[in-house]
Amino acid sequence: MNGHPLHTIAQVRTLERMAIDALRIPGDELMRRAGAAAWDQLRLRWPGARRIAVLCGVGNNGGDGYVVARLARDEGLDAVVIALGSPREGSEAARAHADWCARGGAALPPDGQWPQADVYVDALFGIGLARAADGAARNLIEKLNAVAAPVLALDVPSGLDADTGFASGPVVRATMTVTFIADKRGLHTGVAADVAGDVVVDSLGLPKEIHANESCDTCLLDTAMIAAVLPPRARDGHKGRYGHVLAVGGDHGMGGAIRLAGETALRTGAGLVSVATRAEHVTAINAARPELMVHAVSGIQELQPLLERASVVALGPGLGRRAWGHALWHAAIAAGKPLVLDADGLNLLANDGVALPAQAVLTPHPGEAARLLGVDIEAIARDRFAAARELARRHHAVVVLKGAGTLIANPGGDIAVCPWGNPGMATGGMGDALTGVIASLLAQGFDAWGAAWTGVALHARAGDVAARDGEAGLIASDLLGPLRRLRNNFAAA
Repeated sequence: MNGHPLHTIAQVRTLERMAIDALRIPGDELMRRAGAAAWDQLRLRWPGARRIAVLCGVGNNGGDGYVVARLARDEGLDAVVIALGSPREGSEAARAHADWCARGGAALPPDGQWPQADVYVDALFGIGLARAADGAARNLIEKLNAVAAPVLALDVPSGLDADTGFASGPVVRATMTVTFIADKRGLHTGVAADVAGDVVVDSLGLPKEIHANESCDTCLLDTAMIAAVLPPRARDGHKGRYGHVLAVGGDHGMGGAIRLAGETALRTGAGLVSVATRAEHVTAINAARPELMVHAVSGIQELQPLLERASVVALGPGLGRRAWGHALWHAAIAAGKPLVLDADGLNLLANDGVALPAQAVLTPHPGEAARLLGVDIEAIARDRFAAARELARRHHAVVVLKGAGTLIANPGGDIAVCPWGNPGMATGGMGDALTGVIASLLAQGFDAWGAAWTGVALHARAGDVAARDGEAGLIASDLLGPLRRLRNNFAAA
């Protein structure tokens, strides 16, 4: 899998151990490199800063912080350290603390007077915290979150789980995070979207060869990865080459949902798009978007010929869970066509675990994922990676777990993380639009895995383009213009 690799804590610790054992780089040297990398980023981002306050824990993350404080003092800045406690005697962090003290530095107690600073540095825990911060650490995090000045987090904002992106207690809200050796997957989903700030990765000068034998099954999507799978169309292309999407849904009062799915399928390149919906919606959809072939469907007898002509089915937007929607749902899945299942299509699946077609994409939000797995929403939030993988395994399908840092998982255990999207997209109709985008790509020849991560990227990036006019008030149809532009030139948006 291409893209930017993301690592677990265990994988990063393995790389660190290889650097120490195989490359003969002492742990002290890695700590000095980490502190220097953070200091370089601080000076680059905030060149006018003259007062630096560093919050140091007792472990290696705190040791990195002592290096930052020492470097600040060496350059003539006013640097102060607030220490949770003393590092373990003989540890690398203890030696970094000794170097700081040798420069005339002192460590203020956590309950002392709060220092004023131009930049604060979070070096409390990094990846070393496996529980909610409490006591003095909790108080320091809460004080840090109350300051108006920027915050630089070292490796991971303290309180954030670097594996899952979940915070079980208070977490530092960083303006910027400098993470060391390799990128951590927990920095790109869940709570991390709100607390990590800008993430910068520094390899600490370790050679690329150190990654040669690692197995990394999680990646962060990037522009090059998406642009590479969206080449220009052949000059002799015709509509039959780009597939026929059938969008099924739109029970009473929900015609807008199925129209959005159909229209985004067109805007992202499907050759033909049909809509199967309630009779009451046909006139309105035809008037608003005549390119959609809209059919009044009262039951499976009228749906069947449409299924036979389609190459892909988008099932769920506005479908409802009443008899009409349930009957169409069964018939559409039984057709065995490549399938995108969303909204009430997922809620029906949670109640009736039928086998899905070989090329199927499920697009749950956390609430729908919780129903499919029979757990509560907090369980999904605690480990979005595990939830996405389990859904993909259980249903033998590609799964798009929506939310901040959307995850795309396949049954083999691979996960792609989307770096795009914004809070303005938390509005009705956005999921319906995504369903149409993914179905369109399936119709154009992508397999379920490729259609899912490419579709998520197009949809999220279109949301970011649309949000240039502001996030509040963004609606799903605002994505239609950006989707077309991005489908034709993803890198230029």
